[in-house]
Amino acid sequence: MKNAIPALAFAAALTVAGAAYADQDVTITIENHRFVPAEIEVPANQRITLTIVNKDATTEEFESRALKVEKIVAGNGKITVRVGPLNPGRYPFEGEFHADTAKGVLIAKE
Repeated sequence: MKNAIPALAFAAALTVAGAAYADQDVTITIENHRFVPAEIEVPANQRITLTIVNKDATTEEFESRALKVEKIVAGNGKITVRVGPLNPGRYPFEGEFHADTAKGVLIAKE
């Protein structure tokens, strides 16, 4: 029983530490060849899981040189992308196939 208490305390500390590094989940929708929302604020210094849902019937390419991502999103499909941890700053992204309208920015703030 004596060993159970330190083991439980250690397990609880790991759980709390793990929660501090949990991914931030963000969903971005493509509608009418535009990103919704087009501007997203996320915490800096944290991994981000982006889910991009394409509600258009046509394929789009989610691209961001700043995030080092280039991934196809099929029409009426979705993808998941993990990025970060991100330093504070602005990380623009676009839909390469409709770059004139499909633009957005991920803003990492402290």
